[in-house]
Amino acid sequence: MSSASAENLYRILPLEGSLSIYSATEHMGLLLQVLAPDAEVELDLSAIDELDCAGLQLLVLAKQEAGRIGCHLRLSNHSPAVIEAFELSGLGTFFGDPILIKPASE
Repeated sequence: MSSASAENLYRILPLEGSLSIYSATEHMGLLLQVLAPDAEVELDLSAIDELDCAGLQLLVLAKQEAGRIGCHLRLSNHSPAVIEAFELSGLGTFFGDPILIKPASE
């Protein structure tokens, strides 16, 4: 197995809590660390309870950097906070990932 094929990985990165101005630097380091050429990275957003403009900018940066280096970045399991931020900002189509709307809890 060559080192190039060993690099072709599928990674799931669960993010949780707040993706905001207060945590953007911490999350940026983590996100940029998991992006690699020819890798597939899935960001699981199900446990994000707050997403502000800095968090949106961070997701945009990650998507752009992934494209630049040839990494396939996918966002999944969008939490209600993420869906609301995407709707308010109009960025849902920028990321191009399907957003599954779950019925309200009973």
